[in-house]
Amino acid sequence: MNKPARPVRGSTTGRPIMVLLDLVGQRWTLRILWELQAGPETFRGLQARCDGVSPTVLNTRLKSLRDAGLVGAGPEGYFLTPDGKALGQHLLALDGWAQGWADRRLSQAP
Repeated sequence: MNKPARPVRGSTTGRPIMVLLDLVGQRWTLRILWELQAGPETFRGLQARCDGVSPTVLNTRLKSLRDAGLVGAGPEGYFLTPDGKALGQHLLALDGWAQGWADRRLSQAP
């Protein structure tokens, strides 16, 4: 499990940013977080919204996200915890930056 102060891929120090980047850098993890911003979702619903990610991978990623305190589970399905929602706000800001960057790049294309 990824925890601050424990070594992760690319960092022997376990600095919090490196732990977070290791977690969200795993395939499908950012997509799961992104899709859960819309609200709670069942396992099958989340699988469909994530373009058919395999059940094994989805289950593994959801477990990691739950262990990290970013995702919870309840009667309505999986949902973002307060920490997950806070991270989602940063992802929205990054999305805004990415849109501006893409627009600038496209306007420079020959």
